[in-house]
This record gives sequence, structure tokens and C-alpha cells, in this order.
Amino acid sequence: MKRSTRSRYGWNAVGLAVFVVMVFPVYWMVATAFKPDNAINGYTPTWFPTNPTLSHFTKALSEPYFWANVKNTVIVVLAAVLLSLVFSFFAALALAKYRFTTRKLLMVVVIGIQMLPQAGLVIPLYVVLAKYNQVDKLTGVILVYLTFALPFCLWTLRGFLLGIPKDLEEAAMVDGSTRLGAFVRILLPLVGPGLVATSVFAFITTWNEFIFARTLLSSQQNQTITVWLANFTGGERAVDWGALMAASTLISIPIVIFFLLVQRRIAFGLTAGAVRG
Repeated sequence: MKRSTRSRYGWNAVGLAVFVVMVFPVYWMVATAFKPDNAINGYTPTWFPTNPTLSHFTKALSEPYFWANVKNTVIVVLAAVLLSLVFSFFAALALAKYRFTTRKLLMVVVIGIQMLPQAGLVIPLYVVLAKYNQVDKLTGVILVYLTFALPFCLWTLRGFLLGIPKDLEEAAMVDGSTRLGAFVRILLPLVGPGLVATSVFAFITTWNEFIFARTLLSSQQNQTITVWLANFTGGERAVDWGALMAASTLISIPIVIFFLLVQRRIAFGLTAGAVRG
């Protein structure tokens, strides 16, 4: 019993240490956003904002192209998330419920796409999008984000749909419901947690993506907020770290809010989608 207790305390200590390492950068970002300039640039670090100020948030919000880039990010994220959910859901439905010739080959291709490093596809995708005049356009970025969000969403939703008995749809049709009615009343409510889990992944991936947005979007008015943050200085000679941390805190709020709204369904959706291959 003593050995088991010591082991449990040891693992708890390891978990606490990992938690601190993961949370500390977020805390430092938020704390720096509220610190005055003398506390940020001083040689002695201040762990808590003793004299909090909102001036950094005001300056970040008044910077050129901030709101335009936020609008671009919202457009790209919503389009990529909605399209990836719709396409992956119907593709996963076909892979889970129907048998056709190239079914296994398609699943292998989906897994292979997930194994490809995203950074290695920057140049090929840029060449393809330039050929079709999609460089420096939000539609081109949306298409690129779809190529990376779809495989994961498809694989997760397929595993989730495999866990739904086909007898439920057949019983609904025996009771007089059409196939479309069974789809809307039976299948969609049951697959809801899986849709939530995949939407969280697609949302976080597209909201935080930087490499492709920086490569494909050259005009300041067309860039996303992550590219705006990378180019932000706030001064002629030095980086305004307070305004930069304030802007980083502001763009992190949508992810936190979205996660809090759907967090009850995330764990169930991910585990349900992973139990079947």
C-alpha cells in the first residue's frame, strides 16, 4: 500500500509538472498584456501585473489592418470548418455504410495524406494555386486548409459512424419513415458528438495556421490574424511586447469560448470515433 501510494504521488507530481510547463507560457502572455512598459522591459521579471493597464489592448485594437485581418480569419475559418464537416461527413457515411470497389484504396490514401509533412507541400500547392490564380486570395487558403482538415475529419467520423447500428435506420424505415427522414431523425443526432469533436480540430487548426497563410497571402488587407501578429512591431525601433501579447490574448479568446461551449461533447466524440477502425 505504501509503495502504491508513493507511486501515485509520483505520477501526480509528474502530471502537475507537465501541466505547469504547458500553462505557464499562456499565463505569461496574459500577464504581460496587462503589465506596464517599465515592468515588461525591466531587468527584474515581475511575475504578477501589480499595476495592471489596458493601454496595450487599446493600442493593439487601433493598429492598421487588425480588424480587417480578423474578418479574413473568421471567413477562412468558418468556410473551412463548414466545408470540411459537410464533405467529410458524407464521405465517411459512404465508407462506413456502403461497400464499393475502391473503398479500401481510398482509406489507404486518406491515411497516407495524413502522414505527409505540411511544410513539404508549400511549394507544390503554391504552384498549383498560382496556375489557377488563387494566390493572395482567401479562397486559395480555404482550399489548402481543406486538404489538411478533411483526412482527419473523415477518419474520425468514419470510426464514429461504424459504431452506430444500421438496425436503427432500418427500424425507422419499417415504422414508415423515409431514408431521408431516418437520416435526419436518427443518424444526425447520434453523430452529433463526432461532428463536434472534428469541428474543434478543424477550428483550432485553421485559426492558428501560419505557414500557408504567410506564403499565399501577400497583401496586408488579405492576410489572416496570425500573419498580422508575425509582422507586428508596434514601434519603429523595438517590438511593443505589451501590445503584441495583448493582441495574442485577444485572438486566443475565440478558441477558448468555442472550446467551453462544446467541451462536454469532445471527449465522447473522440473516444467513440476511435474505437473502430
